[in-house]
Amino acid sequence: MIVKVGIIGPESTGKSTLAQDLAQRYHGIYISERARTYVEQKGSAEVSWDELCEIARLQIQEMEEIEKHKEDKEEYIYFFDTELIITKVWFDYAFGRVPEWLEEAIRRLPMDIYLLTAPDIPWIPDPARSNGSDEIRQELFERYESEIQALEIPYYIISH
Repeated sequence: MIVKVGIIGPESTGKSTLAQDLAQRYHGIYISERARTYVEQKGSAEVSWDELCEIARLQIQEMEEIEKHKEDKEEYIYFFDTELIITKVWFDYAFGRVPEWLEEAIRRLPMDIYLLTAPDIPWIPDPARSNGSDEIRQELFERYESEIQALEIPYYIISH
C-alpha cells in the first residue's frame, strides 16, 4: 500500500524543508521538486511552454512508476515536494492555458492528501524563484487551494 502526500504552495513557503523533514520523521520517501532541478540545470527560472511540458511529463512518469506499487504488501509513504497541481497552475498563470493531457493525469494520479503551505513567511530570493510579491504569492495560494477543493481531496493548510 502507498500513501501520497502532495506538499504544494507558493514559492518560498517551506515546501522542500517540510517534505524532507516529514519523509525523515515518518521513514517515508522524499520526491524532490522536478521544476527546481530543471531550472537549476538550465540556469534560469524562466521556462518556455515546451520546457514546462517536459517538466510535467517527468512528474507524470515518476508518479506512474510509483502507482505500479500501489498494491504492494509493503507500506510506503511518499512526500512530494510539489506535484502536478503546481504545474497546472503555472501553465495557466504563464501561458493562459493548460494541456489536456495534464488535466487527465491529475485526475488519474491523485494524491491521497495535500499539505498547502501558506505564504506567511518572508520570501527569500533564489535563482530558481521568480514571484516574490505578496500579491502573487497570495494569488497562487488561492489557485492551489481552489484546485485541491475541485478534486475533493483532503488538505490541511500549513502556516508558520
